[in-house]
Amino acid sequence: MSTETTDAGQSTPESESLLDSVVSQQRRELWARAWKRFVSRPMSVAGLLIILVVVVAALLAPVVAPYPEHAGKYTDFAAALQGPSLDHPLGTDHVGRDVLSRILFGYRLSLMMVGVVLGFGVPVGVVLGLVAGYYGGWTETIIMRLTDTALALPPLVMALAITSALQPTLWNAMLAIAALWWTWHTRLVQSIVASERTEEYVQAAELAGAGPLHVMFREILPNTLSPILVKVTLDAGFVILIGAGLSFIGVGVQPPQPGLGTMVSQGTNYLPDSWWFAVFPGLAIFILVMGFNMLGDGLRDVFDVEVNR
Repeated sequence: MSTETTDAGQSTPESESLLDSVVSQQRRELWARAWKRFVSRPMSVAGLLIILVVVVAALLAPVVAPYPEHAGKYTDFAAALQGPSLDHPLGTDHVGRDVLSRILFGYRLSLMMVGVVLGFGVPVGVVLGLVAGYYGGWTETIIMRLTDTALALPPLVMALAITSALQPTLWNAMLAIAALWWTWHTRLVQSIVASERTEEYVQAAELAGAGPLHVMFREILPNTLSPILVKVTLDAGFVILIGAGLSFIGVGVQPPQPGLGTMVSQGTNYLPDSWWFAVFPGLAIFILVMGFNMLGDGLRDVFDVEVNR
């Protein structure tokens, strides 16, 4: 049997492999316990189910929507503003398009916005937070002052400014929201890394000769995944609300695209008689945001972390 250390007291490949195996096993057990705690909370499970149902319905919208052609340039004025019925379960809009079909395709746009905004903001914020928290000094000062400056600008106001300066489109709206979203994750990760920087496992990795990139991404980053995951889940609801708000005032998703905020805005012109035109798209936004919030609250309880906005 091979020895675990050399005469100089350094670890051999066999001992390092054994240590990695033990650490991996501990992490798997930790995630297994977290999953058990999660499924024991009905509200958290309900939030996850809501999100899964919406995601599946959005992905399969061309198949499950009663009238998929109504998601684009389609008009049937003879069927305009019809109330809920067997043919149109959620009624029709002002040009005769099926509201249910447009909601399903609207979910696609909302989820795409979440993916683009968080897909850009989270990696940028995490990397900047790791660098600031690990190196400290002037590096931390510069990054965090830049972050504080960006945080002073409300995301909705900044998004309005960008989309007003540019052509109001879905992509410009996503760009506008993503322009400031990294700041929240930079602050979160920096605070965690600053406290983890002095832990024994970090010092041990540095003494073993690990470089800064290895320490940041292989040692410290795994210990920040729980709060990052919680924040991403909660942020998804905020992104959907801001995107719907931009569409509501006309600088987000543009007709004939089925933006949920756009549908609510159009439907308010026909209240209270054709109430379904505005109520059901608004309810669709509420259900999706509620699902993300319930899931985020459940994950926060499971991982026992506090994420401030």
